[in-house]
Amino acid sequence: MNNPIYLDYNATTPIDVEVAAAMRPFFEEFFGNPSSTHVFGVEARKAVEIARREIASLINAHADEVIFTSGGTESNNYAIKGAVMARAPHGGHIITTAIEHPAVLEVCRFLEKQGHSLSIVPVDEYGIVDKDKLFAAVRPDTALISVMHANNETGSIQPVEEIGAFARERGILFHVDAAQSLGKIPVDVVAMNADLLSVAGHKLYAPKGIGALYVRRSVVLEKLMHGADHEQNRRAGTENVLEITGLGTACRIAKRDLEKHAAHYQQMRDLLHDLLQESPVEIKLNGHPEKRLPNTLNISFRNIEANTLLAALNDVAASAGAACHAESVDVSHVLEAMNVPVDFAMGSLRFSTGRGSTEENIRQAAKEILSELKKLAPQQEENDQPLVKSSDDIRLTQFTHGLGCACKLRPQALEQVLQNVQIPMINDKRVLVDAAEADDAAVYQISDDLALVETLDFFTPVVDDPYEFGAVAAANALSDIYAMGAKPLFALNIVGFPSNRLPLSVLERILQGASDKAAEAGIRVLGGHTVDDTEPKFGMCVTGSVHPDKIYRNSGLKIGDVLVLTKPIGTGVLSTAAKRGLLEEEDIRAITKLMSSLNKTAAEIITDFDVHACTDVTGFGLLGHMGEMLMASKVDADVYPSEEMFLGKAVEMANAGVIPGGTKDNRAFLGARLHFDTTLPEHIRYLLCDAQTSGGLLIGVPKSESAALMETLVAKGIFACQLAEITKKGNGQMYCHSL
Repeated sequence: MNNPIYLDYNATTPIDVEVAAAMRPFFEEFFGNPSSTHVFGVEARKAVEIARREIASLINAHADEVIFTSGGTESNNYAIKGAVMARAPHGGHIITTAIEHPAVLEVCRFLEKQGHSLSIVPVDEYGIVDKDKLFAAVRPDTALISVMHANNETGSIQPVEEIGAFARERGILFHVDAAQSLGKIPVDVVAMNADLLSVAGHKLYAPKGIGALYVRRSVVLEKLMHGADHEQNRRAGTENVLEITGLGTACRIAKRDLEKHAAHYQQMRDLLHDLLQESPVEIKLNGHPEKRLPNTLNISFRNIEANTLLAALNDVAASAGAACHAESVDVSHVLEAMNVPVDFAMGSLRFSTGRGSTEENIRQAAKEILSELKKLAPQQEENDQPLVKSSDDIRLTQFTHGLGCACKLRPQALEQVLQNVQIPMINDKRVLVDAAEADDAAVYQISDDLALVETLDFFTPVVDDPYEFGAVAAANALSDIYAMGAKPLFALNIVGFPSNRLPLSVLERILQGASDKAAEAGIRVLGGHTVDDTEPKFGMCVTGSVHPDKIYRNSGLKIGDVLVLTKPIGTGVLSTAAKRGLLEEEDIRAITKLMSSLNKTAAEIITDFDVHACTDVTGFGLLGHMGEMLMASKVDADVYPSEEMFLGKAVEMANAGVIPGGTKDNRAFLGARLHFDTTLPEHIRYLLCDAQTSGGLLIGVPKSESAALMETLVAKGIFACQLAEITKKGNGQMYCHSL
C-alpha cells in the first residue's frame, strides 16, 4: 500500500502529538495511585483533576459532574441503565431513536427484556428524529429519553436543545450520546438541558479505552461497578491516570482549536464531495445537506456494492454502509431507518475527514474512487480496454465483496427458495441421486454397471494469486465427485470475469491453474462458458462415473458408526484473515496448499473400507454438512471437537473475532439442532460451522474400521481425525462436547 489515505476519522482518530506528549511522563515518572496520600499519589491525583476540569470546560459543566469511564460504550451503559434502574427499578419507559449507536440501542433492548418498556422513534429522510413523534411517545412513566447529538454514519445533527427543554419541563431525564460531535461542533450541556452526556476519547484524538460521563448535579444513578469509592463513589476502580491525562489534553485542544478544526474538516469534506460529482454512476448524499457534522460525508453510489468498492480501494480507508449477499443486502440500521432505496443503500460509503486530511490526499482519494467506480460501472463500451493494465501485484480477493464458498447463498434462503419451487416429479428410475437429501452431486444410471455423476461448483476468489485460485476452484469442484465414490471423467469451466476491471492475462492464469489441477486428477477440461461480471468468479462442471451399487450418499449412517475427517477446518476464517492482512505469507501458502490439494488419494483409500455415507466439507461448514448426513440418515450424533481439527492460526483468528458472514449464517441456520457443551468456547462453536473451501471428506464407517482407516490415511500423508459418533435414531441433532 503506497501512502494510504485515512478517511475514517469517525471510526477512530490517531492520538494527537500534543496529547501523546502530555501522557508521556505518566508512563514512568508519575506512576502513583491517585488514591494514595503520598507524593506519588498526589501528583497522579492532580493530573486526574486537571483533566476533569478540562473536560468540564469543553462541555460547559462543573468539574464534579464529570465521571471517568473506559469509553463511550461504558458511559452509555452507565447513563441509561443507571438512570432507569434508579428511577424505575421495577419497570419504566425509555424513549430513543432508530439511528442510535448499538451502544445505546442494545442497552435499551436489554432493559426491555428486564421488564422496562421501550419506544424507538423514527427519523426523516435526512436521518433527523421526528420531534413530534418523540414528544407524542412520552408517557406518565417515561423515565429517560436518550438521543445522540450527531449520527456516526451520516453526521446528521439532532435537535437535542429542543428535546432537552421538552424533557426538563416534564421532569424526564435526558441523555445525549456526544461521542461523534465533541471536538467537531459546540457541545454545551446547559444549552441542551442534558442530564447525562457520553464522551468517547478515541473519537477526539485521545487514546482508546478512555471516556467520560457527564452527570448533572442532583441526578442519581444506580452504580454498575461496585468496589471502592472512586469517582465520587460512582464508578469503582483505580483511575487510568495515563489515559485520563490524554483525554483531558485532547479536550483542551478541542476547545482551543474548535473553529479552526471544524473549518478544515468541512473544507476537506466538501472538496471530496465536489470531486465525486464526476462519478460515472448516480450518487446520493445521505444525511442533511447542512445540519450535519463538518467532517462527515455519507455517499451512495447507485447499483454498486459497497464492500466490493471498498475492497478495491487499496489506498483509501473508509467504511461501508451495507453488506451485499447473493440474495439480500444488509443495510445499516441507520440507512434503513432513513428509507434509503436499496439500489442506493447497497453502495453507501462513509468518508470522514480529520486533522490529517490534506487537499493533496483528498484529490488522490477521489481519483482512486472514481477510477474504481469506472471499473464497476454497469455500462461498458464494446471496445473499452480493461482499466487495470497489468496483472502484476494484483490481489484477486480485493476485486470481490466476499470469499470463496462463504459467498454461497445463505442456507436459510436456499431452503426457502427450494421449498417454493415446483419441480415436476418425472418418474425416471435411472435417476439414482437427486437433490432430495442434499447430496454432493446428481447421479444418473446409464447401464447395469455404469452411472454418471454430475456436479457444478463456482465461487469468488479465496486467494489472491489467479493461478492458485483456479487450482483451488478446480479441486473444490472435483471434491464432489470423489465424495460420491466416483471417478472424474472430464470438466467444463464456468467463468464470470470483469473484463473492464482486470486484464485478460488474469483469466489466463485462472484457467491454467484449473487445467493443471484437472490434469492432476487425470482428466481434461473440454470447454466451458463465460460471462462478463462485476467481480471474478470461477468454477467447474465435472462429470464422473461410478458403479450404481457403489455410490456414496449422505444417507446410510448407522447407529455406532463414526465420522472421520480428512482435512482440518478453518479455511473460511483464515481466508478472511488473509484478506484483512492479518496473516503472514507462510500461513497463506499453507492454507492455499491445503485448499488446492485433491481428495483423490483419500477417495481411493476409502474404497477398501465399508463406507456407509460420505460427503465433502465446503460452504455450509463441518456441522452443516454433517447435519445433512444425519438428516438424510435419520440419526443424531455426539461430536467431539479436538485441537487437531483446526488449522494453524484459525483458533487465534476466530477468537479475535475474524468470523466470515457465511460462517455466522451456517450456525444460525442449524439453530436448535446444535447443542453445545456450556464449556465449549464461542469461537470454537463458530469454527465448527466455518464455511470451508475445498475441505476434506467426511466419511461414515463402522467404529470397528475407523482406526484402520485413519492409520491408512495417515500413512499416505492424509490428515485423519475421528470427530463424531452416531448415537441414536433422530432428526439430525448434534451434541457438541467440550475440547
